[in-house]
Amino acid sequence: MKIFLDTNVLIYAYDPADLPRQKQAIHILDHMHIQGNGVLSTQVLGEFFSAIIRPFRGMPPRLAVAEAYQRIEVLSSQFEVLPLTTMTILEAGRAVRDHQLAYYDAQIWATAHLNQIPNIFSEDFQDGQMLEGVHFIKPFSSKFKHNPWITEP
Repeated sequence: MKIFLDTNVLIYAYDPADLPRQKQAIHILDHMHIQGNGVLSTQVLGEFFSAIIRPFRGMPPRLAVAEAYQRIEVLSSQFEVLPLTTMTILEAGRAVRDHQLAYYDAQIWATAHLNQIPNIFSEDFQDGQMLEGVHFIKPFSSKFKHNPWITEP
């Protein structure tokens, strides 16, 4: 079962200020890579790159530009990466109109929805929410259980 990984999962993997979430994010990324069921989008890779090279909460950037570039190269080789298309933008606009999602969250949902990916790991949606067949899971919630999402190889 494919799982769409939102930007915050990638960012937490490089956030030493929140060690429990960093550990969980690394665990998720490692297992999704091994299982071959993690999916990213061009939007997620772009947001990750932009966020990870900026100072955050008075701290220096989490990664230098060269390291961030290398990381997106690796991520794009480890995970299926879905493109941003005109249809994605139209579907995101419909989600804003019909479901009152914020636009960039709507793009995440639209990418998963159009590509028939039934689950999104994200901090940006209500945990357990279902929207037109797409299920939102907060992987950093205290209620999160690895199974059935992450199985040991």
